[in-house]
Amino acid sequence: MTSAVARRVLVVQRRLTHYRVPFFELLRRDLRDAGLELCLAHGEPTAQEATKRDSGELSWAVRLPTRYFLDGRICWQPFGHLARDAAVTVITAENKMLCNLGEQFLARNRRVLLWGHGANLQGNRDSLRERFKARVALRADWWLAYTDMSRDLVRALGFPSDRITVLQNAVDTAELSAQFQAVTPQAQQRLRAELGLTEGPVGLYVGSLYTEKRIEFLLEAARALRQRVPGFQLLIIGGGPQQHLVDAAAQGASWIKVLGIRKGADKALAASLADVMLNPGLVGLNILDSFVGGTPMITTDCGLHSPEIAYLASGRNGVMTADSLDAFVQASAALLQDRSAREAMRAACLADGARYTIEQMSRHFTQGVVAALAAPIRRG
Repeated sequence: MTSAVARRVLVVQRRLTHYRVPFFELLRRDLRDAGLELCLAHGEPTAQEATKRDSGELSWAVRLPTRYFLDGRICWQPFGHLARDAAVTVITAENKMLCNLGEQFLARNRRVLLWGHGANLQGNRDSLRERFKARVALRADWWLAYTDMSRDLVRALGFPSDRITVLQNAVDTAELSAQFQAVTPQAQQRLRAELGLTEGPVGLYVGSLYTEKRIEFLLEAARALRQRVPGFQLLIIGGGPQQHLVDAAAQGASWIKVLGIRKGADKALAASLADVMLNPGLVGLNILDSFVGGTPMITTDCGLHSPEIAYLASGRNGVMTADSLDAFVQASAALLQDRSAREAMRAACLADGARYTIEQMSRHFTQGVVAALAAPIRRG
């Protein structure tokens, strides 16, 4: 790696989210320490994604022209002018990304690394689209798998095990931990008074509001918990296309508190008021909010989860129930009414929150890139 060309690592993201910003800052440093230069390129969200208000900014990143077709099912985001000078391109395995597909088939003199889940965990894996995606995934030189679950999915496709690096996908848990530790009893008391919370137990939902999160299920479960657990209250942090559902529910129930999008210290303070986290739908990186905040998560075996669900050990650091309203409500009520069980899970959550960090993720990413550069190009 003696020339400028051999030193460049191009990472392409369809869009840049705020929680990835600290990771890319670390990755830029770690790659530089390994004698490599990071070029990060990203595009823009769809109109629906923009309602989540979760985009990030990096002054040194390259913005790509981004066009969506067929209601967001196809994305045109050309990055060939950047890839020409790269030794490595790191892209995601998505059928909608036409330029990513082109890179996998047409690149000849650079390594192509795929970064991601390993499969569409919210879709039909037997569909024609998923079968095509599985075949294309084999054309990578290396895989950067989100979690152990992702590694197993990629390996099951027939991809060589010795060309897979597990990242242990994370957010900036160190900053998040500091935000929780900075919360004072006085600040909690003020916020409780501001929100009109009573002394009853508090459930928390934190995340975007869209179909796969099963917001209607959440609200129905909350109403059942209100009947079963005296004084139960629900805090909802987040935004998205199903905002209208939580707004409508709160209009007829003063015990449902809709807080909107909160970030950083404001989110940590609000989350610190909760006894449990309720997330009956898709679980992803928000499981780290549960761990770092010491708030056990209750979810369902709904088949929608992202690879980070591998971090959940049901009965130890959270609970996964059968995919039914009754099972979810019963488990939630039991945990809300069992202080000793919550305290044991809280301790396990805090311990596991220290295990998943962006520092570790960045080191693994860098190790994967270096290993890929040392290995022969494998695509035919």
